[in-house]
Amino acid sequence: MKISLLTALACVHAATAASFTFHPGASAMEVRLDGKPFTAFHYESKWDKPFLHPLRTANGAIVTRRWPVEQKTGEIEDHAWHRGLWWSHGDISGADFWRELGPEKTGKLILRGKPRTRSNRLEAELDFIAGGKRLGSVLQQFAFVLQGDLIFVDVTITIRADAGAPVTAGDTEDGGLGFRYSDDFRENRGAALRNAEGLETTKAIWGKRSRWVDYSTTRDGKRLGVAILDHPSNPRHPTYWHARGYGLNAANPFGVRDFTRDKSQNGKLEIPSGGTLRFRYRVAIHEGADPEPLWKAFAAVK
Repeated sequence: MKISLLTALACVHAATAASFTFHPGASAMEVRLDGKPFTAFHYESKWDKPFLHPLRTANGAIVTRRWPVEQKTGEIEDHAWHRGLWWSHGDISGADFWRELGPEKTGKLILRGKPRTRSNRLEAELDFIAGGKRLGSVLQQFAFVLQGDLIFVDVTITIRADAGAPVTAGDTEDGGLGFRYSDDFRENRGAALRNAEGLETTKAIWGKRSRWVDYSTTRDGKRLGVAILDHPSNPRHPTYWHARGYGLNAANPFGVRDFTRDKSQNGKLEIPSGGTLRFRYRVAIHEGADPEPLWKAFAAVK
């Protein structure tokens, strides 16, 4: 499906946000599209960080890995902390919030109160807790938009140094806005991985800067894809990408030294006490769309 910039902009303005509704539960906020399951925001205490899982196309096809939230026969089980769509980072003021290796080794993102919803939007305030200490907080905001066979999940991440000290996001490849695809998006199963510069395969796009990265595959004769788009207002736009052929894609602006393999570089960003650092992304779940006009439409959103 080819989409021009004008068509993509029209899609944004004509999108029907009212199609999405929220249904709170004991440990998750379900998001429905026209009364049918689309995703859920999971925040049960057994998870070290919240996440959206599973995610579907407009026609209901699941595009995220089921495990470890659910069991699916034959699905590859690695990196238990890769669940659906989430944000975290492997070095926040020296603590690892990406991996989940137990409270002695890694931190947790703890929800304050309950998620809040309004119209097509969901937001959650989370504290960075490591070693029994609060290091700061992060506001995660999600807006859900439907247009035809396109679904956009607009994500705003605001890191806040609100614990009486600066917050430092350190240089590591493990971090950022992550998406774990279902197994048919693995490169060794025929999926296509590409970025805005036209580079293809994980070998070519991992660690490179680009305004978007797209994974797509064919399932039951139909093309499916999920692209992550980096907004031009973001620090270090275009961002670096932790794009792995086994099904992980993460927009990570911090891991400069890791990605370039240049030890003289340091990609850390420090937020002064009382300050904030904001990032905006669009996750485009599509059925064969060209991500470039989708990115141009997103870039035009101020």
